[in-house]
Amino acid sequence: MDGPVNSKVGPTTSAADADDLALAKLLDKPKLKIERKRSFDERSFSELTINVRQLESYDSLYSPGYRSSGIGTPSSLGGEVFDPHPMVGEAWEALRRSMVYFNQQPVGTIAAYDHASEEVLNYDQVFVRDFVPSALAFLMNNEPEIVKNFLLKTLHLQGWEKRVDRFKLGEGAMPASFKVLHNPTRKTDTLIADFGESAIGRVAPVDSGFWWIILLRAYTKHTGDISLAETDDCQRGMRLILALCLSEGFDTFPTLLCADGCSMIDRRMGIYGYPIEIQALFFMSLRCALLMLKHDAEGKEFVERIVKRLHALSYHMRSYFWLDFQQLNDIYRYKTEEYSHTAVNKFNVIPDSIPDWVFDFMPCRGGYFIGNVSPARMDFRWFALGNLMAILSSLATPEQSTAIMDLMEERWEELIGEVPLKITYPAIESHEWRIVTGCDPKNTRWSYHNGGSWPVLLWLLTAACIKTGRPQIARRAIELAESRLQKDSWPEYYDGTLGRYVGKQARKFQTWSIAGYLVSKMLLEDPSHLGMISLEEDKAMKPLIKRSASWTCAKPNKEDM
Repeated sequence: MDGPVNSKVGPTTSAADADDLALAKLLDKPKLKIERKRSFDERSFSELTINVRQLESYDSLYSPGYRSSGIGTPSSLGGEVFDPHPMVGEAWEALRRSMVYFNQQPVGTIAAYDHASEEVLNYDQVFVRDFVPSALAFLMNNEPEIVKNFLLKTLHLQGWEKRVDRFKLGEGAMPASFKVLHNPTRKTDTLIADFGESAIGRVAPVDSGFWWIILLRAYTKHTGDISLAETDDCQRGMRLILALCLSEGFDTFPTLLCADGCSMIDRRMGIYGYPIEIQALFFMSLRCALLMLKHDAEGKEFVERIVKRLHALSYHMRSYFWLDFQQLNDIYRYKTEEYSHTAVNKFNVIPDSIPDWVFDFMPCRGGYFIGNVSPARMDFRWFALGNLMAILSSLATPEQSTAIMDLMEERWEELIGEVPLKITYPAIESHEWRIVTGCDPKNTRWSYHNGGSWPVLLWLLTAACIKTGRPQIARRAIELAESRLQKDSWPEYYDGTLGRYVGKQARKFQTWSIAGYLVSKMLLEDPSHLGMISLEEDKAMKPLIKRSASWTCAKPNKEDM
């Protein structure tokens, strides 16, 4: 397809410098918003009390004016147009080859289009989480039909009875994936869904429902088509997902308790409990649902429950999952076996359980949300998706968002490497690997989900960079990806401490590697697309954390101790 017209730059100015200047001008504006009036997205949770006033319309839930923007379309950066990389065209061709049709209508993209692989396994299916970057690419290129069809088809599948052996799953569970079977004789198409009953380990995907809500909001925001989100089916679908997540039980935390392998990390990797990836997606989906639920008799109760949970969840995550230099020092000095509500070491974490690598990894400037927190257990590993989604959802405060980006700059070699982006850091190995993974041959050290590098994460990194005003980080990472992805036939992941080697079991022409690259390029071309996948901080949600600033090693004041 046609690319945008070449940018005009001066004789002493490079195209990259011109792009950075254009981005800087846009990012210099307050909050990077398209809307000029106070948007619904900006309203505080505390303002959403049901009895005070009626919900405002979807006036600012979507971008004003469904305008053309994307590859082949002029950007909004002061008349400047980005010069497309030669591999953009091939990426679009590869993405279109992966499209799946149901009754001649596009409904998604398969996970990988790798004809060289002998075993197809489930890579010929449409995965909910895998389709998200494809959907964003199509939306940014003004092709919303496939996204709408996907949302409706998966919503239809949600209504199916879901059984694993003799046990019935919750009504709101979304499928991990689906496949279209074509019958050329009868000329009919049939959908087959997998809710976890066919997956390795038989684990139901917790993240599918969250991604569905996030994508519904992205579709509505970009197109202005509020009619889809307001249909009875979509409203019911959201309520069913929320009913699964907001149910009360024995848990004393606002976080969501999960099994291992329930998300992008879909194999045993020691993420059971309260993994950061799920909590960040949970937070984002709650905020998106809050913008789309009607205040009718059925929706009113869920809105109230969402507001309460968001307050509790943001406080819990910002207080107990956040780690910076000062907090690491505090944990190192923790006393144990404290009793009563005044305890400082509330989870009874044993300081000797802090792994040695953390002390060298933690810079003076920077911080991040650790992987997991539960009684007597803290998983100090870095998880990219959870931290980047925390920035986009504003689960992270502006200061914490800055600290996460500082960490990535300070630890570029460890977290970005030669091909972006490490899904986790560090890798677990030796005896720990045998215990945690069960000797998983796919998750050996620095491979796959155990410290492998995943190009799909590039779109999340780019979005987070734009939101925090650091587009130069994204540009540098994209340049690294462009030096390898096309040459290596768009692999699923890379192996090694620096991500130098194509993964030992990586599929080629992995669709979300392709789509993730395209979304990253289009976000840099037109940063106003960020509104689809980002939410501003709620002004009423001020953190009650009394500790030193995350981005400095300055000695804390006495009142902060």
